[in-house]
Amino acid sequence: MIDTDTASLDAILDRLVEITPPVDDSTGRTTCAQLEFWRLIRNVADHQIATHAAQLDDLGVADKAGSTTKKLLIEMGFPPAAATRTTRIADALGTLSKVEACAADGRLSAEVVDAIVRGITTIEKRSPTKLSDDDHAIYETGLLTQALSGAAPTDIQKHAQTIGNTNADDQGGIPASDDRTLDTLSHHLTDDSRIDIRASVTQAVGEKFIAMIDERSMPRPEPDGADDRRSAEQRRADALEVLLDQAAVGAAMDTIGTPRTQTLLTIPADGGDPAFLPWTGSVTQATAKRLSCDGTLTEIIVDGETVPLQMGRERRLFPAHLRKAIILRDESCIKCGAPHSHTQVHHIEHWSDDGDTDLDNGCLLCQRCHTQVHHHGWEILMGFDRHPWLIPPADVDPQRRPLPAYNRRTMRLDDIAA
Repeated sequence: MIDTDTASLDAILDRLVEITPPVDDSTGRTTCAQLEFWRLIRNVADHQIATHAAQLDDLGVADKAGSTTKKLLIEMGFPPAAATRTTRIADALGTLSKVEACAADGRLSAEVVDAIVRGITTIEKRSPTKLSDDDHAIYETGLLTQALSGAAPTDIQKHAQTIGNTNADDQGGIPASDDRTLDTLSHHLTDDSRIDIRASVTQAVGEKFIAMIDERSMPRPEPDGADDRRSAEQRRADALEVLLDQAAVGAAMDTIGTPRTQTLLTIPADGGDPAFLPWTGSVTQATAKRLSCDGTLTEIIVDGETVPLQMGRERRLFPAHLRKAIILRDESCIKCGAPHSHTQVHHIEHWSDDGDTDLDNGCLLCQRCHTQVHHHGWEILMGFDRHPWLIPPADVDPQRRPLPAYNRRTMRLDDIAA
């Protein structure tokens, strides 16, 4: 037997599915009116989703299954971000009566309701003492007034932070800039296998981060003498990788045995699927080669059932004495002149192609230039002078004339031949 309420919802859904944008609406007035109607429906639906999620919590449905309501929503098809927002709103239901009333009749979107919920939480965390019912109501009204006046969720959150900081200053609490309980760091894998990193840290930690990134992201001239073509954002991203590489080296120096950070490259034995890394998935052959140029790489060959057939040994490429010799010869990144502390040692003839790990097969490249060599057509050869030379791709120099290393950029092949 079908529940009456469920049958009614099915009927409503069937009616909504049949609605299409109006035809012969040259002014767009009818379309705008319907669009406003759909906005209200969406807001009401989001509120109903939150109230139903709250009821699942009350019934302990997820607990009985050894799970959480958020995971249950994701399993039902909700995107993770929407599931997180929904459970956060559901947890706050019953404490924000004015906000709930406006959400129930469609005046507030779930994003705005969530901003108010997070804003109240921010104010509570800033207050040295528990908020009274009167204070709670005042802050709820203030944030709700902002929302109804058209403030964006980010503006609502900023207003709440201002209130919280004022309370902390007035009452001797911890200012938000120093409160480590607010620190967050998250990352997720995007659809195109990039990593989106987000962080909110104390002012002191942020100062360290900015100072270290700034030091490593100064513009550097291109090999042809032109200004650095990277944007400021690209330079900072390159600087982040330099920091990670330097941190990995420091961790290895302080640790007995193998470094804490290891790169595991899994290779299917049949050669059908691409190799992949445990955190971020499949990689191109060029990326795998670049990763193995400088650092620790463990290759794992697996069969169709992902059972390891062979594990390559970890290889610390270019030991300290060879790196020092290469630094003495190259002095800096051979392509752009970045300091040697920002560089990796690159195999001119790659290790996987039986290239030797010796002075005549290594050169210094910063992260950006390393990527360009592996992905953008730049080549490197070792000259008869036992110094590395760069061969640009045809789109940079149609004649592909060799360039000496950065520290020898004033030299020319003809001078050496003479």
